[in-house]
Amino acid sequence: MSSTTDAVTYWQDVYAARPAATDPRPNVRLTETVTSLPPGDALDLGCGNGGDALWLARQGWHVTAVDISAVAVERLAGLARSHGLGDRLTSVQHDLAVQPDLHDSFPQGEFDLICAHYLHTPFDLDRATVLRRAAHALRVGGQLLVVDHGSTAPWSWNQDPDVHYPTPAEVAAGIDLDSATWTVERAESPRRIATGPDGQTAEVTDHVLLVRRGRR
Repeated sequence: MSSTTDAVTYWQDVYAARPAATDPRPNVRLTETVTSLPPGDALDLGCGNGGDALWLARQGWHVTAVDISAVAVERLAGLARSHGLGDRLTSVQHDLAVQPDLHDSFPQGEFDLICAHYLHTPFDLDRATVLRRAAHALRVGGQLLVVDHGSTAPWSWNQDPDVHYPTPAEVAAGIDLDSATWTVERAESPRRIATGPDGQTAEVTDHVLLVRRGRR
C-alpha cells in the first residue's frame, strides 16, 4: 500500500469514527485575524469538520474548503446546505501531498485569504512546498494564515515527548518567500485554553504565522 493510500485511508477512518459535527466552531486564531477583513475568496487547507469554512461563509466569504478525507468534505457540503451556505462554500477532496504525477493536488484559483490550521499528519507531507504554493495563490494584498501546534495536548495523536514543533520563524524560513513580494505580518506563539474532543481542557501553545502578498 502506498503512503498516499495509507494517508487517505487513515484520515477517512479518523472522520468516519467521529460523530458528524452539526455546528463546528471556528479556530480562535482565524476569527481574531479575519474579523476586520472585507470578505473575498478564501481557501481552507485541511478543513476537517469545517468550523473555519462555515464561519468564513457566514461572514460573506466565498470559500473553497479542501481535505484529504472524502468523509470530511461530504459532511461539510451537507452542513453548508443545511445552514443555507451552499452558494458560498464548496468542499473538495484534495491530497495536498506534492506528487510529480498529480498536478492538481493543489486547488486552482487565486484567493484573498488562505488558511492552514493545524496541517499536521503522521504521513509524509512537504508542508513547505504546500505553503509556498499557497502564498503564490494569493492575490495582491491577500493573506496566508498558518496556525500550527506549539505544544502537545493530552488528546493529540502525537504524544512523542521529543517532537519538535517548528516556530513561526522556522516555518517562514522553510517557505522561503521573497521579502520583496511577501511580508511576515505576525510570527507569534500565543497560549490559550483549548477543549479536546471529549470535553477535556488544557493550556496549549499555538504557532501563528501571517504572511501578506504585496505585489506580483
